[in-house]
Amino acid sequence: MTHTTTDRPGRKAGGTVVPVLAFAGIVVAVMQTLLVPVIKDLPQLLDTAPSNATWVLTSTLLSGAVATPIMGRLGDLYGKRRMLILSLAVMVAGALVSALTSQLLTMIVGRTLQGFAMGAIPLGIGLMRDMLPRERLGSAMALMSSSIGVGGGLALPAAALVAQHTDWHALFYGAAGLGALAILLTLLAVPESPMRAEGSFDLLGALGLSTGLVLLLLPITKGSDWGWSSGTTLGLFAASVVVLVLWGVYELRVQAPLVDLRTTARREVLLTNLASIMVGVSFYVVSLVLPQLLQLPKATGYGLGQSMVVAGLCVAPLGLTMMFTAPVYARLSARYGPKTTLILGLLIIAVGYGGGLGLMDAAWQTIVTSVVLGAGIGLAYSSLPALIVGAVPASETGAANGLNTLMRSIGTSVSSAVIGMVLANTANNVGGIAVPTMHGFRVSFLIATAAVAVGLLLAVFLPKAGRPAQHAQLRASSEEDAVLERAEEVLRGFRGRVLDAEGTPVARAKVTLIDRRGRQAGATLSEADGSYVLAVPAGGAYVLAARAAGYAPLASSATHSGDERAVDLDLSLPGEIVSA
Repeated sequence: MTHTTTDRPGRKAGGTVVPVLAFAGIVVAVMQTLLVPVIKDLPQLLDTAPSNATWVLTSTLLSGAVATPIMGRLGDLYGKRRMLILSLAVMVAGALVSALTSQLLTMIVGRTLQGFAMGAIPLGIGLMRDMLPRERLGSAMALMSSSIGVGGGLALPAAALVAQHTDWHALFYGAAGLGALAILLTLLAVPESPMRAEGSFDLLGALGLSTGLVLLLLPITKGSDWGWSSGTTLGLFAASVVVLVLWGVYELRVQAPLVDLRTTARREVLLTNLASIMVGVSFYVVSLVLPQLLQLPKATGYGLGQSMVVAGLCVAPLGLTMMFTAPVYARLSARYGPKTTLILGLLIIAVGYGGGLGLMDAAWQTIVTSVVLGAGIGLAYSSLPALIVGAVPASETGAANGLNTLMRSIGTSVSSAVIGMVLANTANNVGGIAVPTMHGFRVSFLIATAAVAVGLLLAVFLPKAGRPAQHAQLRASSEEDAVLERAEEVLRGFRGRVLDAEGTPVARAKVTLIDRRGRQAGATLSEADGSYVLAVPAGGAYVLAARAAGYAPLASSATHSGDERAVDLDLSLPGEIVSA
């Protein structure tokens, strides 16, 4: 299990940190939709078969899925700012590689490097938790989380405009320029986090997870081309199950795992991650359906006959609404908690898709659908990191949010595969060209609605928001309120003060909670008055270890019944000074 050198945020961040990190997240998200306007032209542009051209998109998806949890863990160990800059630098290199080639293999290499930047989003969320004051944290994380949709939505019209009027390689030069600007702004405005996790990087776990994810996502993304019942597809699915099971067994046994599966299996973390998959599914459906509906010729009887640029502009409100939802989320979450905002967001998404079934007859109607869905997806996306951060130790923020971002990516991958299959199977063959039908579009919206219903069911069973100690920092409106909530609302935990031999409070003493198996169950630093609060995952016997500079360490046994009452326990450090 990992430990941290400090469990309190540094909170020395300036006012530019949030917009800079959000900008970095938007730049990274642009990579996901950069080529959407030229998807149909890729076989001709790369002089290859359509089935081969899809690897230009698949490679980015796979590398992003692999990099997200790995970069989160590396950030916890070696510095989140450092890994953020590294992620952006790899993206810039990949964009330049793609900009300089029209060869399929080289293009796939460049796109693979671009996908590695997806790890920047959980790293940015981790930096915000480590540095920002509590009253700013909720809205900041909401904006960073929503940057995935904001970047994707804004990239569509911009990329369409560039692709329509210039050489398509200009898309990659523009992406490289945005990435370089994000690196410069990060160097100038974002300090390094003081938080560190102790231990070493789980290389074998990283290789196992990477292999399992590739084996899982490959058949999901290529199943339509290979055939869902083909030996290749079924064999890869079976292999992914075997590899991921073996990886899980290994992670449970290693001392410093890449992903703490015991933490991940907690009810609040598990349900949040499963709900994230459903939100990812619902987000990608609108991105696949509306641009095609808008660009289909009016001669089909249902197509809206718009240009590539106009289609992008009609979908752009999806991202813009997500951006403007962040401050609204912060107010709602501060009052009602992230669970309530997640449920509200999912309900709005359901309304958007339900209403969208009857709003497909004019371009302005697609804008209305985009706005409603943007508001719902913005609220849902904003709630996810708050739920994760409130359920895991500070030392695991990067890795936990990386895993949550991965769940969203899996959702978009499943959405892409399923909706692609639906649209292909319901298409009309006109002169040898498959033309999507209105029936296929409506079935796609119904699938999104079903995914939202599953997500809503999962969200309902989440524990009440704001009760664990960590949630106080997401809901309080000031530093003093946060400390009060943290002291008053801790349930099933220990609280007390750290004192020296003469009864004087000891500030910034590290207090670690260790369960009966010798694993860390929580950690914190004492306040200026020596007070500490630690929640427990379950009733049972624990050891509370306390240490502070200049004092000998202390270990004290304690038992918690598991009810909703906090156990008062003062910790008295030995009086002798520890020699250096």
